[in-house]
Amino acid sequence: MIRVVLPPHLRTLAGVAGEVALEVADPATRDAVLDALEARYPMLCGTIRDRTTGERRPFIRFFACREDRTFDARDAPLPEGVRSRREPLLVVAALAGG
Repeated sequence: MIRVVLPPHLRTLAGVAGEVALEVADPATRDAVLDALEARYPMLCGTIRDRTTGERRPFIRFFACREDRTFDARDAPLPEGVRSRREPLLVVAALAGG
């Protein structure tokens, strides 16, 4: 199981409160987690990553074990802290403005 924390607007869209726990086969990668998340909550398809390319949407960031993992390879294994359920994978909606 992988723990995932979504930003408030995506929690509302998915109808969940708090963390989401997902069953993800080893090796647990960011894409595998997003595949499981979108399978369980189809209303999230296209909100975190592009439906066609699978690339991360602008202004979405990923953090794990207190580190920015946004630019890690999509198929790179998640950190041990996330795989062991000690830490969640955080999906963060970045803010922009001027």
